Amino acid sequence: MSSFNIHYAKQWAKTSDNVFAKLIKAGWGGVKTIEMPNIPVLFKIIYLFHICTKQLVSDLLRVLYFTPIFKSRLANNPRKLYLYGGLPVVIGSLEITMGNKVRLAAVTTISGRAVGREIPQLHIGDNVGIGWRTSIAVGEKIFIGDNVRIAGDCYLAGYPGHPVNAQDRAKGLPDTKTQVGDIFLHDDVWLATGVKVMPGVTIGKGTIVAAGSVVTKNLPDYVLAAGVPAKVVKSIKEQAYG
Repeated sequence: MSSFNIHYAKQWAKTSDNVFAKLIKAGWGGVKTIEMPNIPVLFKIIYLFHICTKQLVSDLLRVLYFTPIFKSRLANNPRKLYLYGGLPVVIGSLEITMGNKVRLAAVTTISGRAVGREIPQLHIGDNVGIGWRTSIAVGEKIFIGDNVRIAGDCYLAGYPGHPVNAQDRAKGLPDTKTQVGDIFLHDDVWLATGVKVMPGVTIGKGTIVAAGSVVTKNLPDYVLAAGVPAKVVKSIKEQAYG
């Protein structure tokens, strides 16, 4: 009831022609636009202190807490792992091996298919960068080579999670074996923002996939691909070796 009364009072003050309502509206408008005096030197110092403190706390958490916890989930002990922003989410039973100098954003989800006889396998090579809000869904195997760049909002869809049959979905049954496929990203691949890679796809060495593309079929080495579904736009072999 109190929340309703507050809401009603706010609407009354905004819309009523009553003198008192107009005074409340004007007074509240003044309160909302109050600003601190601009003292550039002072606030630059405060801002610098804020940034330094925030970075120090972030680095301490990364080194002393997030990185050791995440490494405990890996099958090996990579060197120079850099987690930025916090702890990535790992869901399900899967084995993760990771190379050295990997950079991994906190808002990353790595999941393993919950059904099947084999434990899903994820391999990430050396010097790999994986951006914000990327999801890696491992059906059986996903291989990410060395020097790969995966931008934010990408999705490696090794399994869909639900069956095609509507009745089976309604029953809560899992996806079927035929819907699952391995994904291979060879060395030097670059997936731009928002790229989706479907099950059973191999992307060749040095290939770049343009933002927003959906890769449904294999792509050869050293090409630029784009579109839904992604198709080869041109060869970039000369630039790659330039």
